[in-house]
Amino acid sequence: MNHIWAPWRIKYIRSPKHNGCIFCDFPKENHDEERLILYRGKHAFIIMNNYPYNPGHVMIAPYRHVGEWEKLTDEELLDIMKLSQLTIKVLKRAMKPQGFNMGVNIGCVAGAGVKDHVHLHIVPRWNGDTNFMPVIADTKVIPESLEEAYKELKKALQEILKE
Repeated sequence: MNHIWAPWRIKYIRSPKHNGCIFCDFPKENHDEERLILYRGKHAFIIMNNYPYNPGHVMIAPYRHVGEWEKLTDEELLDIMKLSQLTIKVLKRAMKPQGFNMGVNIGCVAGAGVKDHVHLHIVPRWNGDTNFMPVIADTKVIPESLEEAYKELKKALQEILKE
């Protein structure tokens, strides 16, 4: 049997888990770095995924608690789409990905981890970022900590906003 040592994961394993909706509760707090909130728009915000598929995996969610895409207001939809453009600029500058996956999982059957609050995923991709580990070992190797990725993306975001 092969073993992969990931000692940084113990912090998550031992930490208390959040009860409630992260997309409603986290923006109400004043702890953006701790909660991995990168940017706050007028109707939506950008937050890093705490369980990333790849480094730089972010989500864009409306502030309003809404579980159905078609119930988003025009203002929320526009803000989400504009923030997706900003996110792609930031990821390109900070991490230089070669492509992106973007998607929305609506409902448990579609894989939504937070089923009652819609959110858009943006996952940066690199040539060769998929390898044998997920296929053979059902294991994904994330080569960068969330804290490091947050700092890298936040720096690129601040540079872009100054332009």
